[in-house]
Amino acid sequence: MHHLLCGLAANPALPSELVDRLISLADDDLADDLACRPDLSRAQAVALVERVEESALRLAYEGRLTADDVDPAARPDAALALLDQGVGVSHPEWARLLATDPDPERREKLAACPVLPPDVVDTLAADPDVRVVAELALWTTAPDVAAGLAAHPHAEVRRAVAANEATPPAVLAALLTGEGLPPARQCLVCDREEIPFVHDPQCSRPDCDLPAGASCDGSHESTVHGTREAALRNPATPIEAAVAFADHPSMLLRWALATREDLPRRACARLASDPAPGIRADLAGNPALDETLIRALAEDPDPAVRRALAHHPRVPLDVLTRLATTAKVGATLLPRVAAASPAETEDLASSPDPAARMLVAHRRDLPPGVRDRLAEDPDAKVVKALAPHPGLTEAQLRAMAVRHGVRVLAKVATNPDATPALLDELTRHEPPVQKVFREIARHRAAPASALLACLADPRARPVAAAHPALPSAVITELLTDTDWQVAEAAATNPSLPVAVMSDLAWRRD
Repeated sequence: MHHLLCGLAANPALPSELVDRLISLADDDLADDLACRPDLSRAQAVALVERVEESALRLAYEGRLTADDVDPAARPDAALALLDQGVGVSHPEWARLLATDPDPERREKLAACPVLPPDVVDTLAADPDVRVVAELALWTTAPDVAAGLAAHPHAEVRRAVAANEATPPAVLAALLTGEGLPPARQCLVCDREEIPFVHDPQCSRPDCDLPAGASCDGSHESTVHGTREAALRNPATPIEAAVAFADHPSMLLRWALATREDLPRRACARLASDPAPGIRADLAGNPALDETLIRALAEDPDPAVRRALAHHPRVPLDVLTRLATTAKVGATLLPRVAAASPAETEDLASSPDPAARMLVAHRRDLPPGVRDRLAEDPDAKVVKALAPHPGLTEAQLRAMAVRHGVRVLAKVATNPDATPALLDELTRHEPPVQKVFREIARHRAAPASALLACLADPRARPVAAAHPALPSAVITELLTDTDWQVAEAAATNPSLPVAVMSDLAWRRD
């Protein structure tokens, strides 16, 4: 019964008086579904909080509660959610109250909130719990605050500063080298363990939350390494300071450089020959690559590198066409193809290579002449890519299905202009294609006859149960389905009769 109530709570056609009824019955799960209703009134939101206090957090983030609805002393978590959305500008006293909350997790959440009063920032920066200070260091938008915390005695705070894009570039450079900063005196490892200590990656202690491989011999080496990695990934770190790490023995530090879009060519060339394929794969998508390096990486022995290169925004089309046949780029519109000029689009569509035609067939804004020509392509992969394109006629879609059969049927079923008659016909295809039923079950134009056929497929059944074109008698029957997911989906169906909704909401069992 509970899953049916959760389904009702998500039903967009549920009358307001039945929403009130569900609020009066709500537990945590039901409250979560009710809090997401776009038609929930302010009065209903307040009533839901009275029923399930934990719902205040979700309601605040959903915008269903205002500052006038929340007492920060009684409901600090809801107050934190509103502070996270900027209400601190008009209610600075909330932040001052929560800055001294005895729960360090609340102070930690507060530290991530925007627009905190300066005195609250000072309080959090001096918090005895390092997690609170680190959270402030990570999220503050004030460069002077970040700069000040870069000299914090705890290395964990410095690591957070290194990841913050508001940190001044000179400070980030200092965090990379350590020059100009006093040595850190603590880290999470030496806070808890007698040094020297290396955390066993297979640690079985249930109360241990140290990262795998965390270590400290007095120099806080694993946290310093993490600080450098964070700074290298930070786009605010001066590239002049970062490029020195292109030859660093640590693979993770070299890897952190690979996606930086301001990399000079020499660093790109160095990383293009890195022994770690993951580094080369990340570099392959970097816009900083020039054509020479792009062509070199196109010959990389690792398929993941070539696949990543196919997504590069400036990969030459001749290279991309080769990659399409060797790198398994997937059924997706690639950035370079999406940006192709009309002339390039025509060239791809007219190519003798089906891989090139397939690439451009994934576009959904093709000129009608190009679209129609590709609809008659002899290669099934090209037609499969094109089949969801809007503007195709029923005759064209039907011809695709006849010529290429099971290879294209599922994609034909996704076309937004597929007619009810065609969708109904696809459900009767022999041999049947199971994915067709799942696509039709979610198609807005699916007729009742096609949806009834979809109910016979186990994976399409819960999707079809929620489709508003399903006959109301069938929807009502599905409420007792042995699969609770099907029953819950039926309860979400807006075509469920109101009388049945009411019966469910007031049922006692």
